[in-house]
Amino acid sequence: MKPRVRLGWPLLAFLLAVPTLLPLGAALGSFARIDTELWSHLLDYVLPHVLPQTIILVVAVSLGVSLLGSSLALLVSLFDFPGRRFFSWALILPLAIPGYVLATVFVGALDYAGPVATGLREIGIALPEVRNSLGASLVLIAALYPYVYLVVRSSLATQGARVLEVARSMGLTPRQAMLRVALPLSAPAIMGGTLLAAMETLADFGTVAAFNVDTLTTAIYKAWFSLFSIDSALQLAGVLLVLVLVLLIIQSRANAMRRTTQSGPTARRLPLRGLPAGLASTACAMVLILCLVLPLFQLILWTIQHWERADHRMLTAAMNSMALGAMAAVLLGISALMLAVAMRRSPRPLTRGAVKVATLGYALPGALLAIGLFVPLAVITSNMNEAFGLNIILQGGVALLLLAYAVRFTAVAHAPISSGLARIKPSLDEAALLAGHRGVAQIRRVHLPLLKPAFAAAAALVFVDVMKEMPITLMMRPFGWDTLSVRVFELTSEGQWEQAALPSMAIVAVGLLPVWWLVRNLEKEARGPST
Repeated sequence: MKPRVRLGWPLLAFLLAVPTLLPLGAALGSFARIDTELWSHLLDYVLPHVLPQTIILVVAVSLGVSLLGSSLALLVSLFDFPGRRFFSWALILPLAIPGYVLATVFVGALDYAGPVATGLREIGIALPEVRNSLGASLVLIAALYPYVYLVVRSSLATQGARVLEVARSMGLTPRQAMLRVALPLSAPAIMGGTLLAAMETLADFGTVAAFNVDTLTTAIYKAWFSLFSIDSALQLAGVLLVLVLVLLIIQSRANAMRRTTQSGPTARRLPLRGLPAGLASTACAMVLILCLVLPLFQLILWTIQHWERADHRMLTAAMNSMALGAMAAVLLGISALMLAVAMRRSPRPLTRGAVKVATLGYALPGALLAIGLFVPLAVITSNMNEAFGLNIILQGGVALLLLAYAVRFTAVAHAPISSGLARIKPSLDEAALLAGHRGVAQIRRVHLPLLKPAFAAAAALVFVDVMKEMPITLMMRPFGWDTLSVRVFELTSEGQWEQAALPSMAIVAVGLLPVWWLVRNLEKEARGPST
């Protein structure tokens, strides 16, 4: 007995995708209302400055993460050297430190008044200015290289040992076989990981703000909150969306290329001895020290030094962050389950399209979502006031904030829940139907008990992402609702880098949990005779 397919499931999936369509429609629709005076201002004073800065930053970070991430993946996947097993998982841990937290440490320590710069001046060494595009690029590379490292490491692990053996049988040395065969086969993975980092760079707000680098995201914020020009912010959001769409098109082509990657037994690692082994261990250790150990040490030191300055405002910000994370985790867990069930019950083109749109928001920058949701909802509210004689004033609120989180992080919750649901055999659904359990009752009695691990993973990922999210929370939060990320922004904007260590440390501590969970799962999958 097959479950009956009803129109309700595709319709539900479409309704869940509507919030994602609002910012897309608002940003793209802004080009249909070209204001010549406004665009004259943007073309003369804004875009010539922020657009090249944005593109240069994206290109620099993309080159940096592709080189660093793929090199580290090559070392730990294809070579054997002292400490390889430790570095294979430890190099993932910098994912727990958001870029703006790393920027807080970098600028706070190396800026002119920072402890490192001050100490070096006392012995006659003057550091160059760090608050520029180069500094922002280096920090973003340090924060985002794990995206490339993870994807390329996985790709290298699945390259069949037979491929390398065939290459060696054709006269290539082991190193030549790895460089000429393994890496070219991993090129789509390198591109895929690099594009993820590029989209994160395009969406970044906190890091570039700490370095005083003007990009499209900071321009949107300034246009809205400094110039009080919603039209300017929306037009800039439209330009940002065009760049995002370009990256998405490139990513789709990269994903199509990745389907051709061969799999097989894990390649046997080439043992390194002597100087090459020492250089490999040193390179991995230096990356880990610079990207994780030293920033954590500095944060802990500043936290201890300024612990007495923790007040009720900091406690309130922590409670608000946790409350928003918990509410978003529950909301998005339910939304992701509905999307997964809709796809299971009615795998029609309409349902598949709606699910793709609903999970597209993770690629959209927070600044774009903030203005892209506010403007259409403000128009709808204004029309309702005029039609029904109401007096509703749309302002930032928890509901609007949760809606923005839903658009941004539905993909995060959907991935583990849809994977968990796919592992439930359809025969269980048929048995539940025979027992009289349909619809919500079937989900509650059959699916939910089996999806507890997937729900836990989805909730943890959403909770941490909401805790770290800065631009959406900063631009759409209710009046007086400080969160940890907002406190970091406010303190760093005032130059209080050391005082920003306490909320930064709290964000990092929370972020380490899902990263550690990811590391444990990867280590379990990697166990075998080749490890």
